Amino acid sequence: MLEASALFSYYGKSPILQDVSFRVEQGSIVSILGRNGVGKTTLLRTIMGLTDGIAGNLSFGGKDLGRMRTCDRGRLGIGYIPQGREIIPRFTVRENILMGTYARTDGKRTLPDYIFELFPILKEFIGRRGGDLSGGQQQQLAIARALAMDPKVLLLDEPTEGIQPNIVRQIEDVILRLNREMGITIVLVEQNVPFARRASDQFIVLDKGRVAVAGTGEELTDEIADEFLTF
Repeated sequence: MLEASALFSYYGKSPILQDVSFRVEQGSIVSILGRNGVGKTTLLRTIMGLTDGIAGNLSFGGKDLGRMRTCDRGRLGIGYIPQGREIIPRFTVRENILMGTYARTDGKRTLPDYIFELFPILKEFIGRRGGDLSGGQQQQLAIARALAMDPKVLLLDEPTEGIQPNIVRQIEDVILRLNREMGITIVLVEQNVPFARRASDQFIVLDKGRVAVAGTGEELTDEIADEFLTF
């Protein structure tokens, strides 16, 4: 579904990602791990076309993403939940979710009912401004907005960072449901090694902008975590 080969990604003239290759199979969960500053967020931004330029090959569903606009990548079915969530604080919950529907190619502008099954609090707060929600509720809103576009793949950048523990487990469970019950492919930047090990079909560890090690979820050992994730 999503494939990179000898991929370089730049901010200005500086290559942040260097010679990165990976393959994400349809219906899988792939975790991207590594210390801060090694290129994890840049990898997701590169997939969305939000860096200054790339070299190498990057494709989605067999289509070359190299020069494709970010909005067109969204219309292909790539949903992105960035670190920091980036909801619109003055928009209501309904309006924030509705924004996601504008990436749909079928023209539907209705809010999917299953979103409120996953996140009942959003139905309760449907008329409340996004900026008035807690951090955990805003994260749920950001995921709901991405789901409203009917995505084929979701890119999530540390979705449980800075969130109260009772909501962390709920978001983790939703990620698993979206993948296992709805078949949505997940690419997840994550620091929680036990969750990455439990959830992932594959993992990729980045170090200094390069792939340091990759494997299946079961192969994400404590030794790998100690070498590449601890500070």
